[in-house]
Amino acid sequence: MKKILTILGCIILFAATSCTKQYVSPTTTTNLTVYANVVSTDWKLYTDNNGKSSYTVPISVSQISSSFTQFGGIIVAVSYDGGSTYEQVPEVYNGISYSYTYNTGNVSLYAQSADGNTAVAPTLPIKVKITLVDAHG
Repeated sequence: MKKILTILGCIILFAATSCTKQYVSPTTTTNLTVYANVVSTDWKLYTDNNGKSSYTVPISVSQISSSFTQFGGIIVAVSYDGGSTYEQVPEVYNGISYSYTYNTGNVSLYAQSADGNTAVAPTLPIKVKITLVDAHG
């Protein structure tokens, strides 16, 4: 019995020590942050296909390729104090609801009332931080 336990113990010890660790290094990504300043005169009235109105401002981001729109991601944050503090969009600030969409070469920021029924033009200057998160499909 002692011999069987010893052999069994050796087999377990051998199996446990023969494992090798593998370190998987992530592929290199090229995340990027782009900043834009938006003033009150940049906002234009926009009406969608459902007849809902909002104000919009397009922000050109040449780094957004058609491939990136398929495999990457975008995070948008806005600052009302010149870049000291950022709040991630979607966001409601002073009764204005902010949202965004993006496509090749462009991020569009939208503003409307918090209840979604009325277009409201922002009057404060806004610093926009757009973070492009690279991913591989």
